[in-house]
Amino acid sequence: VQLQASGGGLVQAGGSLRLSCAASGLTFENYAIGWFRQAPGKEREEIACISKTDGTLYYLDSVKGRFTITKDAAKSTVYLQINPLAPEDTALYYCASAPFFCTAQLGAFRFWGQGTEVTVSS
Repeated sequence: VQLQASGGGLVQAGGSLRLSCAASGLTFENYAIGWFRQAPGKEREEIACISKTDGTLYYLDSVKGRFTITKDAAKSTVYLQINPLAPEDTALYYCASAPFFCTAQLGAFRFWGQGTEVTVSS
């Protein structure tokens, strides 16, 4: 199983990015995919998730209205659109998969991508 996160970069505050998480080696339709981030010196936090069944979405309160998670089942890819970016969004962003449903329990996410770095300058 592989989850490949990409799309990070250095962006000015107010700009936008679209992160991608391409999955392979798993039955994509049977998994929820979550996006997480970890800023320097902080714990990893779950910021968005899309479940496998009805596409139920979860967003961390602090990112609601700026982050949008979508999926393209034909490409086995989940996207995270961030607009507008703020300096506090600077972090390493990961995607991970959990069976069927989104959950707040990080331990339920079995497979993790390698992370893509987002740096937002003020």
